[in-house]
Amino acid sequence: MFRISQYMRELARAQADGVYPAAHDRKAKGPVVIWNLIRRCNLTCKHCYALSADHDYSGELSRAEVFDVMQDLRAYGVPVLILSGGEPLMRPDLFEIAQRAREMGFYTGLSTNGTLIDEPMADRIAAMEFDYVGISLDGLRDTHDRFRRLQGAFELSLNALHLLRARGVKVGMRFTMTSMNAHDLPALLALMREHKVDKFYFSHLNYAGRGNIHRGKDAQFQATREALEMLFERAWQAAQDGLPEEYVTGNNDADGPFLLQWVRSHLPQWGAHIEQRLRAWGGNASGLNVANIDNLGLVHPDTMWWHHTLGDVRQRPFSDIWNDMSDPLMAGLKQQPRPVQGRCAQCRYLSMCGGNTRVRAQQLTGNAWAEDPGCYLEDAEIGLPPKETGTTEAAPHSRQRVTIPIREQLHV
Repeated sequence: MFRISQYMRELARAQADGVYPAAHDRKAKGPVVIWNLIRRCNLTCKHCYALSADHDYSGELSRAEVFDVMQDLRAYGVPVLILSGGEPLMRPDLFEIAQRAREMGFYTGLSTNGTLIDEPMADRIAAMEFDYVGISLDGLRDTHDRFRRLQGAFELSLNALHLLRARGVKVGMRFTMTSMNAHDLPALLALMREHKVDKFYFSHLNYAGRGNIHRGKDAQFQATREALEMLFERAWQAAQDGLPEEYVTGNNDADGPFLLQWVRSHLPQWGAHIEQRLRAWGGNASGLNVANIDNLGLVHPDTMWWHHTLGDVRQRPFSDIWNDMSDPLMAGLKQQPRPVQGRCAQCRYLSMCGGNTRVRAQQLTGNAWAEDPGCYLEDAEIGLPPKETGTTEAAPHSRQRVTIPIREQLHV
């Protein structure tokens, strides 16, 4: 996860104080674990990486097995559990699991589509004192309902945000952008501020599950750049105004170098400082600082790698699986720098983005270490030499400029 607001607040403090604040990063021993406790879901969303449906799936971990794994995770130093699905609220013992997680000292988040949250459910969630609840919105009403394949889904999810906010729960909107919903981003950001939502999570499309099926409709690179610039400007405004809003992105670590370019353009006096911070961040965390356990207890480098299993918590402790370097993919993910190829290997920002998410390259080419096809930075921006004069070969990142003036639609 790329925390735009964190860097913007540092920049705002630097502007006010005349000195860049000292960093206080505290890296935990273990990774953040996103745990798909259940695969069943009441929706069949177009971009679901779990390919979930509304029926039971056999072989899922029992509550006792979940508790045993949690003991190992805590002993290993895992700081955060994100309870996910499918739709986690469809798991009958979700709140018993969440209670145990809270008692053990985990930062405990809940990732839900929100459609099952009525007033009684909102009361239960608030009483559980989740640290954070993320609810997905794929656009305004028509767009969201089309993505979620359920008429009325938008109103249900928006109402869930209202119910939880009214009960003091920290909530966030989650948005995965494609060419089919990019036009709704400005309105969603306006909706966020209007309804005082705490956090906005912008996810780039990753090629996994149903997202892999729809990869041909991934947002054009220029639209992605415009969206990121909008988020930067929004987060910068919030930081200057002292607003508690948080803006974060995920699934494309080119966002770090792109932010550096924005700072060099808008606040050049702090460019060297933010570059140092971003290189310390290091980019993609798959296999390093983020992990996934699926509903069957299988461990993956992150949630987008369900087609690649590292081990089974029924057979080996998570801590043993995570430390095992015999798997070639895991060994490569942990290698610094990663053994990436193509333009990624030549990129001046390799140490900043970590070679980006590797699953897009793997899905498109079969090679996890090929250059990332989802990188929206131009060749010149990443330090690649210019093409020879007279060559007829198209530059790999001479992208068609798509006119989607989303920034101009933002009037709040």
